[in-house]
Amino acid sequence: MESTMSRVLLAEDSPTQVIMLRALLEEDSHEVIVATDGAKALAMMSEQLPDIVVTDMQMPNMNGLELVQAIRAQYASVPVILITGQGSEELAAQALLDGAAAYLPKSVVDEQLLGSIEHVLGLLDTSMSYQHLIDRLDYNQFQFTLENNPDLVPPLVNLMQQMVGGIHLCDKVTRARIGMAIEQAILNAMIRGNLEISHEEQLQDEELHVANELTFIEKRRSESPYGDRRVIFRAHLGREQLAFIVSDEGKGFDTESYLENHTDDVTDAKEGRGLVLIRSFMDEVRFNESGNEIVMIKNIQVGEG
Repeated sequence: MESTMSRVLLAEDSPTQVIMLRALLEEDSHEVIVATDGAKALAMMSEQLPDIVVTDMQMPNMNGLELVQAIRAQYASVPVILITGQGSEELAAQALLDGAAAYLPKSVVDEQLLGSIEHVLGLLDTSMSYQHLIDRLDYNQFQFTLENNPDLVPPLVNLMQQMVGGIHLCDKVTRARIGMAIEQAILNAMIRGNLEISHEEQLQDEELHVANELTFIEKRRSESPYGDRRVIFRAHLGREQLAFIVSDEGKGFDTESYLENHTDDVTDAKEGRGLVLIRSFMDEVRFNESGNEIVMIKNIQVGEG
């Protein structure tokens, strides 16, 4: 997918980091404006809103967490990507709860920042062509049976965002956060659950894809029993509560042990990063006993839209 130019507000107090990140963003055709702390970033936003904010956690005057909270309160339509470092795990987890759209550990910024910006802005740009019709809808249920094809995920996420946005008139960032949680849950069910592909194998898949070689995902999709398994996605959309259930036909996993070993340490989380996002963006997350079904609940507050 070709990236489109966006106006990025970079909140960063390190001159070295500013030079590196500005070069990275401008090389990808983004317009970059820089604020050396959170307070200056807010002042700039009062004059002209950016498409997205990228902020470091540790800054003078107003840190990344405080900036996320202020943007969420004053400019709810602007998404924030948080860059985290060692020692800021609890603040980063809190920032996700307070409204950040995504986070990136500093160790992967070079490789993942551009893709994260494209991903977040793509979810924000979801077409709302059915909004006037959906406005009249009080409750709806969906059930989809999906083969293990990641290409099916974006249109399903798009549909859910349209339905959620129409029913509740959610702001764009809330809708994007819900979309990301659904996306992570379905991809996890397909790749980890049904195809039993590990985090390390998935990383190797990226290299195999670039080399035009058969990937682990492609191989498993054509092998039994992996390729015979399906993902069931169900959604119950009411005006007070949203419920999303994702089930796979894999072996499942020990959820208690997994949750103990994958805490909210968002800077070190690798295989568990998707679950960190889901738990941050949803009000309640629970698994069945075998660990092959996840239930995600989002409560709707009066006046949230």
